[in-house]
Amino acid sequence: MILTKQHRCIHSSSCVCTKGHLSEDVIFLVFNHLKWNPKLIAAVSCACKWFDDLAKRVLWKEFCKTRAPKMMLDLQSSGSHSADGNWTALGKLLIYCSGCRKDGLFNGIHIPGHFVYRTRFSRTSGKSFLLPQCRTDVLYVSDPCEHLDQGDEGDVGFFRGLFKSFATSKVRKTLIKRNAPLHPTEVCPYCKAKLWNMLAGKMIPSSASCRLGAYDDCIEYYVCLNGHVLGICTLLPLSDTDEASEE
Repeated sequence: MILTKQHRCIHSSSCVCTKGHLSEDVIFLVFNHLKWNPKLIAAVSCACKWFDDLAKRVLWKEFCKTRAPKMMLDLQSSGSHSADGNWTALGKLLIYCSGCRKDGLFNGIHIPGHFVYRTRFSRTSGKSFLLPQCRTDVLYVSDPCEHLDQGDEGDVGFFRGLFKSFATSKVRKTLIKRNAPLHPTEVCPYCKAKLWNMLAGKMIPSSASCRLGAYDDCIEYYVCLNGHVLGICTLLPLSDTDEASEE
């Protein structure tokens, strides 16, 4: 059943929760049994404002902790009670490749966004996306989501990531110092915050293309005010050895 989202719980005769809600403890146990299924969390958040608030505070948080436990433990080790942005945004970042529109962030190409079953995020890989003077920052970056044979664009890869404590990071301070531009119209697909252009700020080291297996001059990425990262690259073709191994 598709639920139409209500922006406020009015408890009218047509309200799905007119007879009162189950306790949060009961709903917690139900979703724990369902292994924090993100589709079901998204569905229940559409029921009314109360369920939406519960999903934001509890359900998405538990989904993130279950999907990436070590990463979540590290992100919160600085003493913060929540990751930068919000749990809904972080949950979406873990399972959704944003793709791009033809007139969006990465001009000239249209690849629809889609959900991904599972993605590996690496703190070690994140170091390759930071300038030497910023490598004390902590950045988790995903493996590229491959979209092969995109015509003149070749093999395209999308990657995404998240900074730990971005508000106090050296990357943020350097972006401000260099007057890096914010995108005039586009916003983060995960939290709707404004986006810094890392390429325009000359903040992309050559090690990033090596880590991604991409051409040096065909990588671009943005970081939002909450520290979410999204980027695109053109992937190098597989070598004969790699092709033989895959076969």
